[in-house]
Amino acid sequence: MVAKLHGMCAILATPFDSQKKIDEKSLRSLIDFELKAGVHGVTILGLLGEVLRLSDVERSEITRIVLDEVRGRVPVVSGTGASGTDLAIMYSKEAEKLGVDAVMIAPPRLAKQNDDALVNYYNEIAKEINIPIVVQDEPMTYAVHMSPKLIARFSEIGGVDYIKLEDPPTPIKISQIRSLTDDRLGIFGGLGGLYAFEELSRGAVGVMTGFAYPEVLASVCEAFSRGKREVARDLFYRALPLIRYEAQPMVSLAIRKEIFRRRGSIKDSIMREPATKLDQESFKEIDELLAGINIDELLATSKKVATGKTTA
Repeated sequence: MVAKLHGMCAILATPFDSQKKIDEKSLRSLIDFELKAGVHGVTILGLLGEVLRLSDVERSEITRIVLDEVRGRVPVVSGTGASGTDLAIMYSKEAEKLGVDAVMIAPPRLAKQNDDALVNYYNEIAKEINIPIVVQDEPMTYAVHMSPKLIARFSEIGGVDYIKLEDPPTPIKISQIRSLTDDRLGIFGGLGGLYAFEELSRGAVGVMTGFAYPEVLASVCEAFSRGKREVARDLFYRALPLIRYEAQPMVSLAIRKEIFRRRGSIKDSIMREPATKLDQESFKEIDELLAGINIDELLATSKKVATGKTTA
């Protein structure tokens, strides 16, 4: 039986070497880093994994490497959305065959504003696989707006068990969805974790996002799950300047990769083109930010929260 998804499910970045090939050593190092940070799951082949710049062969390669390195310690979710139903089914069946625990599927742009076509898309995929589906609600990239009523229709499809909300205001949308679905769906926040505390307060089961300090969001989720809402809130508020800065559109992945590089989890912060790169002022801003929030103290507090050794 597939483990229930919850908590901090980290969207993995895809490390590249100087030739912009997949850097397997760095990918394995990053996975180890994420697991030591206490994440509750990992999600591969998401937008911030640069999935749109990967070949089908590379997608399979990354999946195999991640599953081999994770070795069942946490659930692995794989992005398998596509522009057509048959292609999404193919990606999803391959991911299941390789051994992932769930698939995350974004809607096809061609079906925007066609609710019946979207319901059919997810229904047809669900009939072909035996692992849970996470519906990705991300209108900024996919130009598909999903109403709470439409999402409630998805919840009636066997196998559609989760939704990742990235359509702000997400806290309000969470309440609307829960009122329509009787909590049939596990709801995850995204958007870099910007509204993670409010989303958890509204009934989200976790946050599915990338973040260069995953241990912080993992600890926020841990504290919340133990009923320590004020502890979770205080830790989240302390980390919010960093979450806000990293969540900048167009450069969020560049910031994340640069911090991962500094933390020693990947060798290079290289991205594939087209990509917006950081300038020299960005590097100074990162230095100032980390000093301003006292990152070492924040991480020490996060560790105490994760182990239940603090009440503040």
